[in-house]
Amino acid sequence: MEQGKEVKYSALSNCGSYFERIQSSKKLPKYLQEALNDAFSRIPVSSFPGVPGGRVIEIPADTTIANAVKILSECNILSAPVINPKAKANMNWRERYLGIVDYSAIILWVLESAELAAAALSAGSATAVGVGAGAVGALGALALGATGPVAVAGIAAAAVGAAVAGGVAVDKGIGKDAPTAADNLGEDFYKVLLQEEPFKSTTVEMILKSYRWDPFLPVTLDNSMLCVLLLLSKYRLRNVPVIESGKPEIKNYITQSAVVQGLERCKGRDWFDCISARPISDLGLPFVSCKEVISIQSNELILEAFKRMRDNHIGGLPVVEGPKKRIVGNISIRDIRYLLLKPELFSNFRKLTVMDFIKTIVTLTHEIGKLAPPITCRLDSTLGSVIHSLASKSVHRIYVVADDEEVVGVITLRDVISCFIFEPPNYIINHFGFSAEEMLNQ
Repeated sequence: MEQGKEVKYSALSNCGSYFERIQSSKKLPKYLQEALNDAFSRIPVSSFPGVPGGRVIEIPADTTIANAVKILSECNILSAPVINPKAKANMNWRERYLGIVDYSAIILWVLESAELAAAALSAGSATAVGVGAGAVGALGALALGATGPVAVAGIAAAAVGAAVAGGVAVDKGIGKDAPTAADNLGEDFYKVLLQEEPFKSTTVEMILKSYRWDPFLPVTLDNSMLCVLLLLSKYRLRNVPVIESGKPEIKNYITQSAVVQGLERCKGRDWFDCISARPISDLGLPFVSCKEVISIQSNELILEAFKRMRDNHIGGLPVVEGPKKRIVGNISIRDIRYLLLKPELFSNFRKLTVMDFIKTIVTLTHEIGKLAPPITCRLDSTLGSVIHSLASKSVHRIYVVADDEEVVGVITLRDVISCFIFEPPNYIINHFGFSAEEMLNQ
């Protein structure tokens, strides 16, 4: 089987198994589930509230990574559509928009650039990998303590390719050694990342295809909200652009967070009150159990926290202490913006622990409260109370804790949305004109 097909079917299988697990865990009467589906299928996308300010923030593909981080941070958003700077008014959306950039893509680029650069140097001499000294990675040089011209020469694709694909890679154990070498980055990390080539001129378009988690799949104003909810739950999209039929411009941008906040505003309606009054156990929550929760100890390095999110494709971690995993904080993938935009606060980057990172942000910036505290609930909490916490605190996950504050589960925005719907047979292909396999391979 071709590799592309393997990835595609794997993604679809993951979506299906997650959703099947949810449906089998629900303890809702069939008539109630059908009534909820019917209600959402009758709500047009055009009725969903627009983004704050009425304008969808778009990032041109030729924007540098550093400036993209600034735009996301200043606009207080997690992601944005990437527009083709050469786009013309008569282009369709496939030509006009190249994808979506978010903090997930940026953190992958930051960490993997460091590791690959370190790998190139770990392979040994430039001659050993068939690459000139001038092509050795700047970030890798810093990781291994190199100085002088080599340290600022920049990393070339050829260097990485030769180091990873060459026979020397196996002999030197690059896959194992590179992350360790990258951990040794110090305060010069920021100088190289934002001021030296090629990192200084790396654009959003350059990383978009390699580090994209979500396909770019817009819905039209006359689609139903059931389409949107399925895309944001079963099919794992974190955001859904909205366009007008026959026109390429994005009219709205619906996120998981916006949907949950919309559900909170439905309080008082019979259909919502009926399900929101139920304990989370009736919905099979938490879907992620105690053994499956991925956490970070407060005394571990902050770089390890971001690596853990990257490796597990998750957006946040509970910060815990002790063998009982008592929750004391929360780290989100979005928090990498502080490392990129506030380098003066983290001169001791390579020794910075998770708790030191949190305390530094809270005490030395004017953004107290921006780092979300751990939002928790109990096993006997109602779905309505969970939705209220997620919506009112503008967080993306809530941790389920026992009486001793031990983390025993996690509930995400995706989990909450999944509680309200199921997918009718052939729904995606009937409404979009292509299959789920094609959608996930956009």
